[in-house]
Amino acid sequence: DPRVGVIQAWYMDDSDEDQRLPHHKEPKQFVSLKHLDDLGVLSWRLDADNYETDFCEVCPEKLPNYDEKIKHFFEEHLHTDEEIRYCVAGSGYFDVRDRDDKWIRIWVKKGAMIVLPAGIYHRFTLDSDNYIKAMRLFVGDPVWTPHNRPNDDLAARKGYLANFVNKLPSFDQDVDI
Repeated sequence: DPRVGVIQAWYMDDSDEDQRLPHHKEPKQFVSLKHLDDLGVLSWRLDADNYETDFCEVCPEKLPNYDEKIKHFFEEHLHTDEEIRYCVAGSGYFDVRDRDDKWIRIWVKKGAMIVLPAGIYHRFTLDSDNYIKAMRLFVGDPVWTPHNRPNDDLAARKGYLANFVNKLPSFDQDVDI
């Protein structure tokens, strides 16, 4: 799978340590890319050296009000549209909830493209390198309104539950790396 090397995912521990740390459970419990697909989290590996236009650069030196923004990105929320990000430099973590409401941490690096479906509860943070440059892609007009949890009455959340959570699971085995 060409995504291997730019995207990894695992179940998170319950530690309150620095959010930028990996937060692996012991023993480590990696999650397969197929498992993410079944949750509606789609991903690709692209050529990060050939890209264009709408970027979000997250680092202390380039993002105004960095501390406030990174705290805001890490609040659990959902969107009514897909969140599509293409990492062209750096790395960071997208945390998503699985069917049992447990956190899965997805580590994206240069070359990774990820699509979080509308209605999935998630959050974002940098890793300890403190830098990511990601292209923001939208279907139609850009919409970037986070709806903090709980917001289970939104149509996007109900649609996500119907399409990904309440259907019969078809996961392959999670993998240990």
